[in-house]
Parts: sequence; C-alpha cells; structure tokens
Amino acid sequence: MALRLTSRVCFRQFLAAQRRTLSMYYTESHEWVKVDGETCRIGITDHAQAALGDVVFVDLPEMDSEIDAGDELATVESVKAVGDVGCPVGGIVQAVNEILLDKPGVVNSSPEDEGWIAELQLTDSSGLDDMMDKAAYDTFIADGA
Repeated sequence: MALRLTSRVCFRQFLAAQRRTLSMYYTESHEWVKVDGETCRIGITDHAQAALGDVVFVDLPEMDSEIDAGDELATVESVKAVGDVGCPVGGIVQAVNEILLDKPGVVNSSPEDEGWIAELQLTDSSGLDDMMDKAAYDTFIADGA
C-alpha cells in the first residue's frame, strides 16, 4: 500500500511539473506567457492587438536585462494608441523577436505565435499562479473584460 501511495504522489508531482512545461498562461491585462521548462516567451493576446489596432512600432527590451515581475517589458505603438506590455514573471531577457523591428504588424497577424515579444530565462515564476489558462481567459473576455 505504501508503494502505491508513493507512486501516486510521484505521479501527481510529475503532472504538476508537466503543467509548467509548454503551458500557456494569460493575464487580466492581456499578456500571454508560454512556459517551456525554465524559459518563457511573452506577448500580447489577440484581444489586446485587436483593441490596439494596426501596430506600427514595438519597443523591445534590452538583451540580458533583468526584468522583475510587474515591470514593463516592452511598448507597443499602434495607429490608435501606445500600450505598455507588462511582465507577469521575473526573468532575464534571452531573446527578442527582431522580426518586429521591420514588421511590427506581425503582432496583429500572429499575436500568440510569431508575434511574440521576448523570451526570458525565468527567475521568478510565482506570477504564473495568478494567471489564467486559455479556457479561463476566454471566459474572462466573454464576460466583457
């Protein structure tokens, strides 16, 4: 019986770890975070890009800069407005999407895939605990967020 209980505990721990691998999380301020092990990509949601309109410029973060959870990660400028992109997790910028320098409209055409803004080495993932999965985010949007 003890062996079976230990196996179940290990399996639950494995499942919890899997949820953090290649998982997509969403904030109430319409950023997304895609976690892959100890790194993550961050961008804005389809809802956010639609509200902004045609994106004409993206101010990307500096490579190797350390960003704290809650800090500004980037700025997205559209024909209608300028929006700050918050960073819901802490990390060190490992990559930026340089395609956006020449083609900022990729944020509009593929906001949750090719339109990613930055990739971070996670140093503080605690912000993920307060974020939504896709189903919860879709409900949040449907409720008029």
